[in-house]
Amino acid sequence: MVPMNTQVSYSIGSKNETSSLVGSLSLENDSCGVVEGNLKIASEIGIILPTYCEAANIERLVNEIENLDMNVSLLVIDDSSPDGSADIVRKLQRKYNNILLLVRSKKMGLGTAITDGFKSLLSLVNPPEYIVTMDADYSHNPKDVPHVVSAAKEGKGLAIGSRYCKGGRIINWSLFRLVTSRIANLVASSVVGAKIHDYTSGLRCYSATLVKAIVNDLHSQTYEIQIETIRQACKREFNIKEVPITFINRKKGKSKLTPNEIREFISYILNLVHC
Repeated sequence: MVPMNTQVSYSIGSKNETSSLVGSLSLENDSCGVVEGNLKIASEIGIILPTYCEAANIERLVNEIENLDMNVSLLVIDDSSPDGSADIVRKLQRKYNNILLLVRSKKMGLGTAITDGFKSLLSLVNPPEYIVTMDADYSHNPKDVPHVVSAAKEGKGLAIGSRYCKGGRIINWSLFRLVTSRIANLVASSVVGAKIHDYTSGLRCYSATLVKAIVNDLHSQTYEIQIETIRQACKREFNIKEVPITFINRKKGKSKLTPNEIREFISYILNLVHC
C-alpha cells in the first residue's frame, strides 16, 4: 500500500487554464473536468483506465493492479457514470496515493478519454516514462500489464497486447464480433501497413517519447483511436511490438458500445480505405 499524502486538484477543460495544465499541448474538447489526487506523484508507468458504469469492476481491478510489482500511477477517466464509479475511485484514493481521477461532464468516447489521459499524464510535474491503456471491465488481465511494459521498454515505442499473434486468443465472443474484428484488422493492415496482427486491441504500452510525438495529431472520438495511434507511430517510424494475450469477454456488466460509436469506427475505417 502506498502511504497517503495531501491531495490537490486542477482544472483540465478550461481554455484559459489549458496552457498551465499541458504547456505546449492543447485539449481540443471541452472536458470541463477536474483531475483529483496527488499531482506530485512520481511513477515510471502511468495506467489510463477509461470508465463508464464500471462500479462492478473498478475496485477489484485497481486492487489487482496495485498488487503488481511495478512503480505505477493510475489515472481513471470517468464520463460521469450514473452508477457511482467515481465515488468508488475516490474511496480507493484514501487507500492508495497513486490514483488520479478525472470526471468528465458526459460520455464523450474512448478516443477523447485516451487523448485526455495522455495529455493529463504528460502535464504532471513528474510524468511517467511509459503509459499503459487498458479496459476497465476485466476483459484485460492485469497480469499482462508487466509483459506489454517490458516489450515497450525493449522497443522504446509501442507494445500491443495481441489477440491475433501466435499465442493470443479470445474467449466468449460471438461469431459476429469475431468476424467484425477480423475485417477491421484486415482493412487497417492493408492501409496502415504495420507488420502486426492486432490493430484494435486496447491493452497497450506507449513510451512517453512516442506519446509526445503523436498526441497533438490524435483526433479520434471513439474506438478508432486504437488504429489512429498505430498509424501515427508508423508515420514516425517508432518500433511496434506484439505480446500475446488472452482476451476474455467482460466478466460483469453490459457492453457500453453505442450505435454512434460503431458508426464512427466504420467511418474511420472507410476513410482509411479512400486515403
